[in-house]
Amino acid sequence: MTEPPLETVDSFGLTTEHRFADVWSRDVLSVKERRLLLLGLLVGQGMDDGVGIQLDAGLRTGALTESELREVVVFLTHYAGWARGARLNSQVEELITTVRTAPSD
Repeated sequence: MTEPPLETVDSFGLTTEHRFADVWSRDVLSVKERRLLLLGLLVGQGMDDGVGIQLDAGLRTGALTESELREVVVFLTHYAGWARGARLNSQVEELITTVRTAPSD
C-alpha cells in the first residue's frame, strides 16, 4: 500500500500572508508611509532587488509619484551613501522610463 505524501508547510506563503494581511493592513501608518520606510531600509542594506520591487509597486499603484521617487533618491543618498544613492537613482530613472513608455492597457 502506498503512503500518502507528507504535507509540507508553505512557510514562505505563510510569512507573505502574515506580512501583507496583518502588517500592511494596519491603520496607523499609510501604505505610502510603509513603502517609504521599507525603501529606506532596503536601500540602507543594499538590497537592490527588493528596492526595485518596492519602487515599481509604489509608482504603478500611485502610492508614490515620479517627483516623490526622485526626492527619495536625494534624501537617501545623504544617509545611505553616494554609491547606494547612485544605484537608487538609476533604478528610479529606469523605472520611470519603463512606465512612461509601456503601452497602455
